[in-house]
Amino acid sequence: MFTIGDFARHGRVSVRMLRHYDAIGLLRPAHVDPANGYRLYHAGQLARLNRIIALKDLGFTLQQVSAILGEQVSGEELRGMLRLRRAELEERIAADLARLGRVEARLRMIESEGQMPSDDIVIKRVPAVRVAELSARAAGFEPHAISPVIQPLYDDLCARIDRAGVTCTGPAIAYYEAAPEGEGAVVVHAAMPVSAELSGGYDFDVVDLPEIPEAATIVHRGSMDDVVPTSQTLARWIEAHGYRSLGYSREVYLEVPDDPAQWVTELQEPVNPT
Repeated sequence: MFTIGDFARHGRVSVRMLRHYDAIGLLRPAHVDPANGYRLYHAGQLARLNRIIALKDLGFTLQQVSAILGEQVSGEELRGMLRLRRAELEERIAADLARLGRVEARLRMIESEGQMPSDDIVIKRVPAVRVAELSARAAGFEPHAISPVIQPLYDDLCARIDRAGVTCTGPAIAYYEAAPEGEGAVVVHAAMPVSAELSGGYDFDVVDLPEIPEAATIVHRGSMDDVVPTSQTLARWIEAHGYRSLGYSREVYLEVPDDPAQWVTELQEPVNPT
């Protein structure tokens, strides 16, 4: 048998922790010397200690650990819990990293306010165009809400266009509208200019996007996840030059190489003079 100090050393835990587990009935000593009160443990109790530590690290409370151990959880069941917990932690870490990235992006915007050049913003007419499109709902207009929705739409749309034998006639266009239920949600339209009939019986929609008589336009270079500074530069220019925004910008993807950092996209925001 092992003294509490030896057992703690072999279990890689503290004596204080073992005393606490004894006090709450989670891991009792195999024997307590009636003369001096020394706690003694069997080596076989290391198995229970290992389960306690594993379940604690999975995020269970000691009360929950006691209940789980009372049901004689097997090693395979514990491994299953560990795999599930690991997946949850990896998802949380990814979400936290994405959140930190968004915070850093906003901080960069704050630091560069008023410094982004706006010389390349022009007012121009955008002609009507016929497009094939698929649409879906996004929870908001933030880049991190749009990106996971729009990319699968384009993958699906391009595959359908290829199967239909339809010819694309220009760069991809994305446009947006407020979702009927409101609360900040938007309908995302992933579109490709095409030469096709409106009623061609396709498994995608064919629509005519109307002309924009006056659009304030700016070219964004880089990933669309980083589009907010460009969009806000456009907003400041619109206000400063006596125009009023009439809705969401269209996005025309002029160059889309494999590396999103090399993308070139034109934002086309419909405006009217105030």
